[in-house]
Amino acid sequence: MEFTLLSKTALFRGTTGEEVEAMLACLGAVRRKFERRETIYGVGEVVSSLGMVLSGSVLIESDDLWGNTTVLDSVGPGQIFAETYACLPGEPLMVNVVAAEPAQVLFMDVSRILNVCCRACDYHNKLIGNLLFLSAEKNLHLSRKIFHTSSKTIRGRLLSYLSYQAVRSGSRSFTIPFNRQQLADYLHVERSALSNELSKMQKEGLLKVDKSHFCLLNEPL
Repeated sequence: MEFTLLSKTALFRGTTGEEVEAMLACLGAVRRKFERRETIYGVGEVVSSLGMVLSGSVLIESDDLWGNTTVLDSVGPGQIFAETYACLPGEPLMVNVVAAEPAQVLFMDVSRILNVCCRACDYHNKLIGNLLFLSAEKNLHLSRKIFHTSSKTIRGRLLSYLSYQAVRSGSRSFTIPFNRQQLADYLHVERSALSNELSKMQKEGLLKVDKSHFCLLNEPL
């Protein structure tokens, strides 16, 4: 395992490769591989470990009783998932976590993160601080999604989401982490309606789109 690369992730920020290696042994870390669309965690499960994506990507999804799936988030290399549930003993998952593509995931026991080891090592305290930062960041992400989906129109939701992506990337040309269906699920709209609106926006000269790559051209009228 590339411990130096792990030390550059948000969870292990401020540590060295040697410290990460020592921490993983302390945390009882386990690495597993998953095939595309394989379930990593399922609704109703009670989990005690958070997951960090080492390669590939995973999706956080919500299914209703009629079989409709909504994509809540996409998690890529170096990012974590299920930390909130792992921090709440006995709390069953309300979402599914599935591999969007072949993926490797590192699982770490949250109780071993929150309970400082007998050596009270400095890097363990950094790990707790980083986990708190990531939890706050995810809360902001969820708030941002509510903002993107607050508009009653598909165009309004697209303009909100794409404007944020442009600001985030520092460019009017950027690639989003979703395919067309996943973007429709994220914005809570029908895929066909989303595609129609994007087609209209292209004809109006507002943007160009190629699969997941967007280029914003002009301000909407």
